[in-house]
Amino acid sequence: MKPTPDYTQNTIARFGAAPAFAERFRFIAPTLPELNDVLKTYSPAFENGLITNAKCVAHFEERAAEQLSVKHAVAVSSCTSGLMLVMRALGLTGEVIVPSFTFFATGHAIRWNELRPVLADCDPKTWNVSVEDIESKITSRTSAIVAVHMYGNPSDVRSLEKLAERRGLRLIFDAAHAFGSKYRGAPIGQFGDAEVFSLSPTKLLVAGEGGLIGTNDPKLAQNLRVMRNYGDDGSYDPEWIGLNARMSEFNAALALAGMPLLEAKVARRNEIAQLYTDRLVSLHGLRFQAVDPRDVHTFKDYSIHITPEEFGLDRDELAAALLAENIETKKYFYPPLHQQKHYKQFKIVDLPATDFVAGRILSLPIYETLSNQVIERITDSIHRIHNYYRTHLTQFTSVKENFHVATT
Repeated sequence: MKPTPDYTQNTIARFGAAPAFAERFRFIAPTLPELNDVLKTYSPAFENGLITNAKCVAHFEERAAEQLSVKHAVAVSSCTSGLMLVMRALGLTGEVIVPSFTFFATGHAIRWNELRPVLADCDPKTWNVSVEDIESKITSRTSAIVAVHMYGNPSDVRSLEKLAERRGLRLIFDAAHAFGSKYRGAPIGQFGDAEVFSLSPTKLLVAGEGGLIGTNDPKLAQNLRVMRNYGDDGSYDPEWIGLNARMSEFNAALALAGMPLLEAKVARRNEIAQLYTDRLVSLHGLRFQAVDPRDVHTFKDYSIHITPEEFGLDRDELAAALLAENIETKKYFYPPLHQQKHYKQFKIVDLPATDFVAGRILSLPIYETLSNQVIERITDSIHRIHNYYRTHLTQFTSVKENFHVATT
């Protein structure tokens, strides 16, 4: 039997103890396929000089469509370019409702299309956008809803689809974190008008850089393929004002070689998330993202929510104390859109749940190669820090101002 960790020790690294880790380790480390497997797919393209828009990309699109159980998969240069093109291809006008609690690229795609973002509040339990708040913000000027599967936690897809259908709106999912997620047993990627994935190095399926659009609309898929190539359908007389948003053959080959690893990655991240939660759930003032047991979450990120009045210190103070232990953290995603300079003007009402969630979120390291022992040491450090502050409250108030660090 393992000995019970001693959380009563009097010192933490911030106040002179040896740090939990001798050296700082990476916050994110992608698990990549064997290079030989990538080159096996890529070499014919390289040798033939066909390094873009050729067989690797086409093969990747076919495999991705099968994996997602969707009729069409369109590979693009990034999730951001994919969102930009989908919005333009759907002919959106006026206002688009989007969660404020999201990465700013979601909002950028709306603004790039000269549309007005209407910022919606999040659900304080799942941290996904609140369907009720979306409905309250629909006006005659609304043309679409953009929802986000936060950290890979599936949104309330059916409610969003029913709302969009009832109100005659387009529905787009920013699925940047969700390649490998499932909603009620069905792969994320087949819902709404389109779902757009990121394949950057922080995601579970890595293409180096790249994105993927899933849709069951053949006309939309056709238009997106044209638009990613400057809007040119081959006639040299563009149908659309498009972008150079093509995926290279090498990026597609990397993604293809990584697809067999996906299921194991999702399983391992769920194991790590459960280990984190099991070892932290006893601490007062910590909350965790609610996941419907019928769904599969990728845990692209694992985040905790800190209530300082209960926990004994706030999010930034915990981040600083963990950094002293050589444990990096991130504030994904803070500040939310409505607190950023490019989006403040679009805040029309208070967003209390978003303020409550985003202002207290701390993301902990999570990737497949992290060992259980490392996770245990991280959680032991959180316990020790928590205990130290709760037993040194007078000292805490005098040094509080020294504990703020930037973790974005």
